[in-house]
Amino acid sequence: MHELQRLTAAHAPALLAFETANRAWFARTISDRGDDYFAQFPQRHAAILAEQAAGQHHFHVVVDPGGAIVGRVNLVDVADGRAELGYRIAADAAGKGLATAMVARVCELAAGEYALTGLTARTTLDNAASAAVLRRNGFTVDGPITVGDRPGMHYFRDLVISAS
Repeated sequence: MHELQRLTAAHAPALLAFETANRAWFARTISDRGDDYFAQFPQRHAAILAEQAAGQHHFHVVVDPGGAIVGRVNLVDVADGRAELGYRIAADAAGKGLATAMVARVCELAAGEYALTGLTARTTLDNAASAAVLRRNGFTVDGPITVGDRPGMHYFRDLVISAS
């Protein structure tokens, strides 16, 4: 069974391996991180862990039963009870419902442990799989946007359950 884990310093080597192995796969649908990301990975990893400790973000990795990282699900730019959701799943783990399940888990954490009231997300129009993950997890279209230089859609999910 796959497990969602909060990102720690101990994840650094496996996370770099995951990002390196899937770089071309991810670049098909989102902007490439660039060579500096990989060259400066130890410093970048330390910096994002410091930002997480300060409450600015909530970073997570998806770990397979063998202990390998096969995905990431992050909540970034936490402010005023909201955050932006981002996720990526390895090429060999895609298309099996893993993104849907792990996004659902992060939504639970966001509403509970992190006490957030809403999440936003975005995807390009040509990334139907990502849009499907968002819809399956209760996100609704909030309007058109541009992601990098590509047309996309902005999504929102309210995490507050109203009393009936």
